[in-house]
Order: sequence, then structure tokens, then C-alpha cells
Amino acid sequence: MISYIKGELVSLEEDKVIVDVGGVGYGIFMPGQMMGLLPPVGHEVKLHTYLNVKEDAMQLFGFLTRDALQVFRLLIGVSGIGPKGGQSILSVLPPDELRFAVMAGDARAISAAPGIGKKTAEKLILELRDKLSIEDALEHAVNEQTEPSKGLISAQGGVQSEAVQALAALGYGNTEALKAVRQVEITEDMDVSAVLKLALKQMSF
Repeated sequence: MISYIKGELVSLEEDKVIVDVGGVGYGIFMPGQMMGLLPPVGHEVKLHTYLNVKEDAMQLFGFLTRDALQVFRLLIGVSGIGPKGGQSILSVLPPDELRFAVMAGDARAISAAPGIGKKTAEKLILELRDKLSIEDALEHAVNEQTEPSKGLISAQGGVQSEAVQALAALGYGNTEALKAVRQVEITEDMDVSAVLKLALKQMSF
């Protein structure tokens, strides 16, 4: 099992990248959305990988974060979705947006991925609804914070989650709501109403 590849980014192709590791060039398939976040060619890159072994080929699929890799593994665990299908979905919907689409039962958003039909999207929602959650998305935001602020934000995770759901209920897009709530500086005395008000101010800019 190849857990990750770390080396020089040599080139970008239509649906994969070439990474040089000690003089060996690895071709790694990636979601298009993530390829746009890569550093310039010639810089070092680290990709978390999944090795797909077929009768006639071995394919590496790469992701910028462990979370994206974990979501990819969940996707290919759904009957009818192979590695290419999982890559296609994550090219259209980054992990957190996919979580919201699943939570909202938005089959249309998922079926926007090439090769993914409405029935497959509905099946994906049914099978992953209990495995993907908004709390996961908020936890990732916590992990991006500096150590002194992690404990406070983690403690307020429930408040954040409720605020996001409240904004969604008001008609705001799930992704837009999450971004706004993430920008709110949480303090110990803040309740859902306070977070909601500040998030709405963020969304008005």
C-alpha cells in the first residue's frame, strides 16, 4: 500500500499529475478541482494516495488532504461508483460541499459529476448519509486553527453546527453558510443567536 507520494511536481495533464520521487515519475490521477490548488510545477508536493489494482493496470489516485482521501474511500465503497466515478464527484464537489449535498439530499448536485446518474446519486445519499456530517466539516475548520484557539472552537462546535443549519433553513446555500460561520470568532459566552447574527453580517459583505 502506498500511503502518500512526496516529490517534485513535474507536470499536469488533463486528469493526472506527474510527481518525480528519486528519479521515478509517478502518474497520479486527481480531481480537477484539487489540481487547481497544487503549487507551481517544479515545487515539492505531497499527495495522499489510493492504489487501485485491476487485472490489467495499477492506478494511483491522489488527494491534497487525508480527509479528501477518506471521503474518496467512502465514495468508492458505494456500489456502482468506482475510482474514476469518485474522482469525478470530487472534481465537482469538494469534500465539505459533498457533505452538505448528502445531508440536504441534493441528488442534482451530485449527478452533475460526469458519469454519475440520478439513481446513482440517490443511492450515494442513502448509503453515506450516516457517514458524512456537517460536524466533520466543522472539525476540519478546527484543525486548521492555531493550537491556542483549537480548544475553544472545538467546544463551540455544536453552536457552529446549529448556526449553519439555521442559515440553511433561512434559504442560504450550505457552502455559503459554512464559510460565513467559519469566519466568526467564537467566544465562550456566545450562543447560537450571537453566532448567527455575526455570520449574517459576514454574508452581507
